[in-house]
Amino acid sequence: MQQNTFGPIPGSTILGGISGKKTIIMAANIRIATVAEGIFKAAKDTDSAVFMELARSECDLNGGYTGFTPKLFSEKMNEAAKAAEFDIWALHADHISIKTGSPQEIEGTKQLIDAQIAAGYTSFAIDASHLFNFEGKNVREELEKNIIATTDLAHHIKNRMKGKDFGLEVEVGEIGRKDGEGLILTKPQEAVEFIKALQENGVFPQVIAIANGSTHGHVYDAAGNVIEQLSIDIPQTRAVAKALRDNHLHVGIAQHGITGTPRDLINQHFPKGDIIKGNVGTFWQDVVFDIFKVYEPALYKEIQEWTLQKYGPLNPGKKDKQVFDGNCKMAIKEFFKQIYSVDEETNKAIRAMAYAESLIFFRAFGSYGSASLVRKTLK
Repeated sequence: MQQNTFGPIPGSTILGGISGKKTIIMAANIRIATVAEGIFKAAKDTDSAVFMELARSECDLNGGYTGFTPKLFSEKMNEAAKAAEFDIWALHADHISIKTGSPQEIEGTKQLIDAQIAAGYTSFAIDASHLFNFEGKNVREELEKNIIATTDLAHHIKNRMKGKDFGLEVEVGEIGRKDGEGLILTKPQEAVEFIKALQENGVFPQVIAIANGSTHGHVYDAAGNVIEQLSIDIPQTRAVAKALRDNHLHVGIAQHGITGTPRDLINQHFPKGDIIKGNVGTFWQDVVFDIFKVYEPALYKEIQEWTLQKYGPLNPGKKDKQVFDGNCKMAIKEFFKQIYSVDEETNKAIRAMAYAESLIFFRAFGSYGSASLVRKTLK
């Protein structure tokens, strides 16, 4: 039946299906839905499983900054999968983030989760990594608030899913957090303690996001120019994965913030099988805007001017290019109708570029053939 409907399958099924293989499943943050069909077609042609996702900031009950509610995002992704006739994908709620842990925030988060489940989501990422207690006397105390919030929300998802399988991702280190010495990296002991505590509470995630030197979005030099991201700490990532394995915890690593990381480096140096899910977000937004520069110059100029006018004053001392790159995502909802009203030639170019770039990502991630691995487990 699944092969006929092309609807999403549980994230747990996909991650379980590639267990023990040296492969990373791409999770694409689809801020502009036009890229989705190109990604799905590349997934079909390379036999690569894929996650389609948006974070809470991007997609919530009020439309986030993309204009998508969970229902609308689900509809768009299902339409794209059906058009490409691709079956091995998960609909993932990325970064269901908790900032304070207050009862009101938790309750609002549960309402969002309910809407995601009603919309057919099959995978969820709970991110309570902000709730780190720097006053804690030991690792467990430092992580206690994160453990409590993650446990509460994971049980809520399980209850609402009513026996259906689903993917679960958790987060122990806030991605991109810095101190006086630079990016703060997750220690192996923190990941182990966090997963052990969750499992004691009856929560069994398949994947954990850690802080390992990546940042979300672009990386810039002193002049405000976008540069390659070379900060991901591979030895630290391997150490965390080994500690989880040595403690028989059966949890893989989700690599966030991949945009800007050279794909030859991913191909040759990422520890595939330790990292099992790789998030690619800002990259797909850039694909669309780069095509708009040529195919829709008037619209691109309008988006550019709106972004600089609104966010320039909030970023004193930054070059216009950096202000635009860092904030153009906020224009997606503002220009929603125009973005989805461009002519077919523009959309064709976007789909083609998304297809080509996806081929390279799937190759770099070693995910060719992963969809067939998952299909075997479905049978």
